[in-house]
Amino acid sequence: MKKLYIIRHAKSSSKDAALDDFNRPLNKRGKQNAPFMGSRLRAKGVKPDIILSSPAKRAKSTAKMIAKEISYNKKILFDSNIYEASADDLRKIITKVDNRYKTLFLVGHNPSLNELAKYFLDFDANIPTCGIVEIAFACKRWTDIDPNNAKFLSFDYPKKVMSDFI
Repeated sequence: MKKLYIIRHAKSSSKDAALDDFNRPLNKRGKQNAPFMGSRLRAKGVKPDIILSSPAKRAKSTAKMIAKEISYNKKILFDSNIYEASADDLRKIITKVDNRYKTLFLVGHNPSLNELAKYFLDFDANIPTCGIVEIAFACKRWTDIDPNNAKFLSFDYPKKVMSDFI
């Protein structure tokens, strides 16, 4: 079995118009939500074997904060192909993951994450900032992940549980 956690970056700031999209940092809420969601994953006993993230500043920060909360001590892999990827691009990235890894965190951006969840699960909900969709695949190789062997496990996001962070 393979497990995929689709994780949208936490809330970012758009205050500085001089910054390009790639370099937008997390805002105050994003800096609270990323560790909070990491603590929710830790409480569920979730341990990824590998974390792949967009190198955009807001995604990178989100990945690092979640990794810290779950005591992930391995290197986070930042893949420039995740930034501005299509859902199909993301699927191709996932299928190239080494099969020794059973649990993958993919940290990225919408709309591609929404489209990826829709492809695997026919998932129509919007993944909000710092939202996490958990999918299990009944297969042994990442190349075999498919909508026909995908099973929805959970959908969590900060506003669902913490009105303090709204």
